[in-house]
Amino acid sequence: MTTVETPEEDTSVAVKQPKSTKAKILDVVRWIAILLVVGFAAKTLVTNWGEFWRTLSEVAWESSTLSLLALIAAIMVSTYGWQVMVDDLGKPIGYARGAQICLVGSLGKYVPGSVWAYLLQMELGRKAGLARARIFTGSLIQLGVGVVSALVVSLLAAPAVFSNSPRALWLFVLIPVGLAMLHPRVLTWGTSLVLRILRRPPLDHRLSWSVVGKVFGSSTAAWALQGVHLWLLANSVGTPGFSGFVLCVGAMAVAMTVGTFAFILPSGVGVREVAQVAVLTASGLTVVQATAFAIASRVMFTVADLITAGGAALSARLVTSRV
Repeated sequence: MTTVETPEEDTSVAVKQPKSTKAKILDVVRWIAILLVVGFAAKTLVTNWGEFWRTLSEVAWESSTLSLLALIAAIMVSTYGWQVMVDDLGKPIGYARGAQICLVGSLGKYVPGSVWAYLLQMELGRKAGLARARIFTGSLIQLGVGVVSALVVSLLAAPAVFSNSPRALWLFVLIPVGLAMLHPRVLTWGTSLVLRILRRPPLDHRLSWSVVGKVFGSSTAAWALQGVHLWLLANSVGTPGFSGFVLCVGAMAVAMTVGTFAFILPSGVGVREVAQVAVLTASGLTVVQATAFAIASRVMFTVADLITAGGAALSARLVTSRV
């Protein structure tokens, strides 16, 4: 079988050569792209900041701080799954460099059309000496496994979410199909098929249970932490209790999955809030409170994305400077 990668640069050899004009132009384009996606993220932050601040003024600072930390942890755990997947496709890149590519690139989701996140990740990966095909394949597999994980976790919120959005019941049909696709042999075949359709080389080895399990586990842990984030906000003004916590975990899985499929919108804007409001009202909050927390959650997601992307970029730069 043909390998999924084209020859990659040997970054272990510290030999600097003068950059060509094309390389300099690509560097400029990458920086413009990064500034563009950060600008869109900042626009989201500014647009919702007033409502966000009014909402948080009614929440204990301990709850809002822990809620933000839960989101940051969720992003870091999810990134680990991405890095494990990319590492399996070639020479290991390590968490620091992987996080820089994954997190800075993922800011592209704030630009209308979520495809920009994947394009930016591929370009950042190429800048780091990795084949674009490798980054694309790793992101593709993690997305698929993450969606299956979310569908399974969404069962926790089924009563609240689907009673308000009956048309979303079609998601349940995908669960058994998705679970079957997680078998390493099937997942390898499916991924290679998609790559062939896109005129990319297929995988050169079969995925292992260990890798699939780590990616699935990290995605599930990320959904749980996002549920903790939402539950902490709701618990600050109500008493959703443990049942409310279970609903919040399921709701975040549903919301983020639906937001993923709404790829025309920047970061699933407006779509995932519907699921969040449905669950929060089911746990005892008023519609006004639930809507306010849904908006606050979106802003906190943006803040967490910017913090983790900035931290990853700084960490990777420090690691590189020490080599």
